[in-house]
Amino acid sequence: MGKILNFGELLLRICPDGDGSWLKENKLPFYVGGAELNVATALAIWGLPSAYLTALPKNLISDQLVEYLNDRGIDTSLIQYRGERVGLYYLHKGKDLKNAGVIYDRAHSAYAGLKPGMINWDEILKDVSWFHFSAICPAISQDVADVCEEALKAASERNITISIDLNYRAKLWQYGKQPVEVMPALVKYCDVIMGNLWAEEKMLGVSLPGDIAEIDQKDTYIAQSEITAQDIITKFPKCKVVANTFRFDAGAGINYYTTLYTEGKQYLSKPFTATKIIDKVGSGDCFMAGLIYGLSQDHDKQELLDFATAAAFGKLFIESDATTQNVDDILKLLKENEN
Repeated sequence: MGKILNFGELLLRICPDGDGSWLKENKLPFYVGGAELNVATALAIWGLPSAYLTALPKNLISDQLVEYLNDRGIDTSLIQYRGERVGLYYLHKGKDLKNAGVIYDRAHSAYAGLKPGMINWDEILKDVSWFHFSAICPAISQDVADVCEEALKAASERNITISIDLNYRAKLWQYGKQPVEVMPALVKYCDVIMGNLWAEEKMLGVSLPGDIAEIDQKDTYIAQSEITAQDIITKFPKCKVVANTFRFDAGAGINYYTTLYTEGKQYLSKPFTATKIIDKVGSGDCFMAGLIYGLSQDHDKQELLDFATAAAFGKLFIESDATTQNVDDILKLLKENEN
């Protein structure tokens, strides 16, 4: 197996408490993250050859961050050094990135300054068998969207498997284009598409029944997941796998399940529920990593879906952006949730 290359922006999550105690105590927790880095971290923990491509300024902070990634088994040799700052975002503890309270401080970061022609894809894609990115990347600017397309063309020419997570971040799409004007041109290169029904509608123009949210029934969502997956594969013939996640708040807890559609068949995961969770950030990234983990090794489709779902669910109880679960931890969680 070649390298699994994850391309995206490394971010620091600053995590103030809701009542302002951090000001009185002079303590402001932070975590190292970024959607694609979270995927890279999980894959490295699970023993796959995981590499990470981002852009960082050349300074002491970056040196420490890269050492931190190296210690986690991530190949950082492809990181590009340019620009002057690392991207930040602020999010209160316990909230997720769809929350209106998220504050981004990413303008003029090293990654946001990328432009076509800056990265030598011939060198970068040597020994790479899988390329992963997310819809967060092209949300940053037209230039970064063009860099993504440049990368996807190069990867596709080399028959590298390409996956995307359709993360939708409304606060990032601020350069005059809607996601549906940008994403189809990138998704056409992808073999594996992961998201949810609403992100697929927003980004790919796949229609949903107007009353599906009001119906709010699991059977309805599962049936629509299959219809949407079929529509995506018809619209984007290179796509072989479509996965959808369903995570619904239940008070302070969560109801969670997923679907996987491939080769004309839909698979449904085991359901997971919890009355209380710790951290929502990075759960979807962990699911994406689980998909890559299973698909890249040609695991049984039902088993890989259940593994990915358990990995995502387990991340909800870990206070950080990236998971710390190993394979045995996830298999144990699966066993504990057998019905």
